[in-house]
Amino acid sequence: MAAAAPRSFSAAEVRARCAQGACLVRCRRRLYDLSGFVRLHPGGEQLLRRRAGTDVTAALDGPPHRHSANARRWLEQYYVGEMEPGEEQSHPEPVDEKAVDAAAQTPTQMDPRCKTVDVEKDLVDWQKPLLWQVGYLGEKYDEWVHQPVDRPIRLFHSDFLESLSKTAWYVVFMVWAPVVLYLSWVSYTSLAQGNTRLFSSFTTEYSIPVHKYYFPFIFLLGMFLWSLLEYLIHRFVFHMKPPASNYYLITLHFLLHGQHHKSPFDSSRLVFPPVPASLVIGFFYGVLRLLLPEVLGLSVFVGGLCGYVIYDMMHYYLHYGSPKKGTYLYGLKAYHVKHHFEHQKSGFGISTRFWDRPFRTLIPEETFEKED
Repeated sequence: MAAAAPRSFSAAEVRARCAQGACLVRCRRRLYDLSGFVRLHPGGEQLLRRRAGTDVTAALDGPPHRHSANARRWLEQYYVGEMEPGEEQSHPEPVDEKAVDAAAQTPTQMDPRCKTVDVEKDLVDWQKPLLWQVGYLGEKYDEWVHQPVDRPIRLFHSDFLESLSKTAWYVVFMVWAPVVLYLSWVSYTSLAQGNTRLFSSFTTEYSIPVHKYYFPFIFLLGMFLWSLLEYLIHRFVFHMKPPASNYYLITLHFLLHGQHHKSPFDSSRLVFPPVPASLVIGFFYGVLRLLLPEVLGLSVFVGGLCGYVIYDMMHYYLHYGSPKKGTYLYGLKAYHVKHHFEHQKSGFGISTRFWDRPFRTLIPEETFEKED
């Protein structure tokens, strides 16, 4: 069956829809409706709102930001039709009128960098659970998983397993915040008894007492250690490159993190579900119990657990929040989106960029040559 011809829009219709709150932009004559994406845009909602009804062709190449091939491909998901010939207007900056007239007389073409993702002709069947399909992609998996799409993902056939793989952001806070408060109280009151000493298993003469007043510092140490663990897990576990010939490792990678890169704005998959999280958290608690005295290990653990809760809340906000321009979270959101859309082999810090510096994985700042 032949594809339907794209719908034509007049400039008056575009202006009317923008006046009603829609956010339509165009690249030459190709028109896109970004109304459902404005709050997610890393540059902020107001930046897109200001460009509503205008040609963003030049803006895609920057400054301030040069949009990646993935970002251009992402844009194609919101394509709604064509501007009628001669109806192009509202340019954000002065343009060559002769060039505009010439463009109006030529057939519209998609930017060759887009390579839009057609889910009807994709490498997997989106009508079925994806988890058991991705392992068959082999050497095509790495490229496929890093071409993000704006649609929800189903992993399992079983509704029960599927429900365990999804979590609303507030569930993490509701489950783990009371645990943090309770274990903080237990740690502090246990240290207040004065029975906790460092190195007591090696020597009693030179062992060091750990007073209750040290608890805030031990707690902060736990948060600091979590920030390092967050970086290491994200880089070396979540971003391992599974062998193309290993079906099971590809499937595991997609379950752990690949599905998030394929659909980065699936709101139900942005935080760690409590059931599998409890297994991982229990493992790290066991490690600390082996390495440190019981109360001291618990104090470090509860600080790390608090760091994890903050990390998960921040991760959700970096995807779905709209921080004010110039704030720390605004820069962090732009940094994390670059990791998703362009720099998948760097930018592994989420709640902080600190560890990207010593490990030399900091995403470089963009530079633009000044025009004469």
